[in-house]
Amino acid sequence: MKRKNAQTLGEVIRDFLEENRALREKIYESRVERAWTEVLGDMVMRYTRNIYVKNRILYVSLSSSVLRSELSLSRERLVKSLNEQAGAEVIDDIIIR
Repeated sequence: MKRKNAQTLGEVIRDFLEENRALREKIYESRVERAWTEVLGDMVMRYTRNIYVKNRILYVSLSSSVLRSELSLSRERLVKSLNEQAGAEVIDDIIIR
């Protein structure tokens, strides 16, 4: 017996996330944090001490001053790449410490 209001699991999850904006934003923020490794690779991840998103800004702590200065020069490109990898406009800026 088939129900008239049946939805796929994907549709149910999508509807749930549309209704819960805070949860959706946290999921996208975690995608950006994961994208840091995917976009920049394991070598950069070795020097990454802490990474988090707050108020649409990605904060990254690095242990290498040379790497910090190199990445600071390409912040705009990194923002674009990380947002593309996350699938949404999640961050507006990166602060590298």
